[in-house]
Amino acid sequence: MTASALIAPGVEVPQLGLGVFQIDPDQVQPVVETALEVGYRHVDTAAAYNNEAGVGAALRAAGLPREEVFVTSKLRNGEQGYDAALRAAADTLDRLGLEQLDLYLIHWPNPAAGLWQETWRAFERLHAEGVVRAVGVSNFLPEHLRELAALAQVMPAVNQIELHPSHARADLVALQRELGVAVESYSPLGQGGDLEDPVIAAIAAELGATPAQVVLRWHIQHGYVVIPKTTSRDRLVENLDVGGLSLAPQQMARIDALERGHRIGNDPATFAISQIR
Repeated sequence: MTASALIAPGVEVPQLGLGVFQIDPDQVQPVVETALEVGYRHVDTAAAYNNEAGVGAALRAAGLPREEVFVTSKLRNGEQGYDAALRAAADTLDRLGLEQLDLYLIHWPNPAAGLWQETWRAFERLHAEGVVRAVGVSNFLPEHLRELAALAQVMPAVNQIELHPSHARADLVALQRELGVAVESYSPLGQGGDLEDPVIAAIAAELGATPAQVVLRWHIQHGYVVIPKTTSRDRLVENLDVGGLSLAPQQMARIDALERGHRIGNDPATFAISQIR
């Protein structure tokens, strides 16, 4: 098992969790059930993934005490705005079958809409009323975080961003640390592409580990929260089994040097799809 990270007063999240992006709504329940069975205690979903109901069904089927599983979801672009965000949060809780979310994120800044600022006021209300234990953002760029820091009464607990060795985001990570905003990595393996790098393969051979384990350990040793996605039981077990692995400083530095600005996903400065279908 991996350690937990303190992201807000009284709120700890297991550093390694399961992301369910692109897992079919009809398949997500058994995947999450298996993850919980093998030891995961952190699940990350989103309204836009259209699989919140399956995640909720898995939580109920697993029968674990609610406080043992950390659950994150995210607000769709098309539901930004003060009143819309409040309604969307209630809908998310209904689909998940939960009374409270551990972490709720603005999925994208969608700056063209000009709504994320009032959306954050709704998030602060949700936090104050105990509907969510912690609030945060996803895909926010430095300019968005600086503006948010100037207007927020409650700072975001995390900014969940695409981050992997070939897209390491050093400037954004430094800003988040300055602001006290935890780093959470999605697409942490570069959607598999970074695993093919010879440097990763060599370090894996040195440690008797898999390339995925090496990259996940790199995230964890940097202090990031990380949410790899897989539907395979064997991969679920493999990804979770990094607690006893340790990368030497020179191995960390060799992986750090793989940065080449290789973004895989959408550009947060321009992404504006409603995410509602």
